[in-house]
Amino acid sequence: MREIDYIRISVTDRCNLRCVYCMPEEGVELLKHHDMMSFEEIYNLVKALVPLGIKKIRLTGGEPLVRNNIETLIKMLRSIPEIDDITLTTNGILLEKMAKDLKKAGLSRINVSLDSLDEDRFKKITRWGSLEKVLSGIDKAIEVGLTPVKINVVAIKGINDDEFIKFIDYAYKKDVQVRFIELMPIGESDEEAILKHYPIDDIKKLIETKYQLEVNENIRTNGPAENYNIIGGIGSVGFIGALSHKFCSACNRIRLTADGRFRPCLYLDKEYDVLKLIRNGASDEELRTFVREIILGKPEGHNMEDGWGDQRRKMSQIGG
Repeated sequence: MREIDYIRISVTDRCNLRCVYCMPEEGVELLKHHDMMSFEEIYNLVKALVPLGIKKIRLTGGEPLVRNNIETLIKMLRSIPEIDDITLTTNGILLEKMAKDLKKAGLSRINVSLDSLDEDRFKKITRWGSLEKVLSGIDKAIEVGLTPVKINVVAIKGINDDEFIKFIDYAYKKDVQVRFIELMPIGESDEEAILKHYPIDDIKKLIETKYQLEVNENIRTNGPAENYNIIGGIGSVGFIGALSHKFCSACNRIRLTADGRFRPCLYLDKEYDVLKLIRNGASDEELRTFVREIILGKPEGHNMEDGWGDQRRKMSQIGG
């Protein structure tokens, strides 16, 4: 059986932004509170799965910081001795005011989704976000020790490709890792996403016209990023190419949606309802058997280049 030691848990499908490649501006049908997993249900499930090798957790959304009392869940998960890494991906809007409490609760580090360093463009991409709040949140996260802070930049041809060097300028001066992520056809328009796809190799070549990079195999990561030091700089850079550099065979993760469905692959439209089992009183061993079967069926590859198709969920409802 493939070793799966990493679980990504979506704690909500709600978000305080509406990024153009992720969610429509309006008309999003949200889960009712009782349809979402409670903190206790998430905790008990993770505890039950620890014997399968789970030791790393990433909390996602929607936007996980809009889930009330998210610090409580972090404390609960941190109390499980076998869990050695708890991270969270956020858009950063609420990070400045919450960073200290997140660290105190036991969060290891944080990823911030940020696709532009230009205020007007940032608002266009997110529809109503504040770049100033996000940058202040990043500074606060560094200050309280939620490090390394990773900045996830979705590379979009014709939208932010003129800012790639600007992001490296930022990382050169600040203790962050900028990670360029290929745009995947998972939003509102598959065809449009494919046209806006910017290959990771081309981004790296562009950066190397100004900066020297050296491979860094010591950067801590749970994912597929190729990591590099920026020679002479403080920060670093990573590249994630889900389309041009498929990494499925090495994927060590499984995803849990906010309404309690396991999704063995981001792209594959197959889900398994574990919340129903939990609420029907399944034992820990029954839960482990259920998840073992899901892991055994985890695909070796994806066909994402063919588009998202008629999938039941948007990216915001899966958790990335």
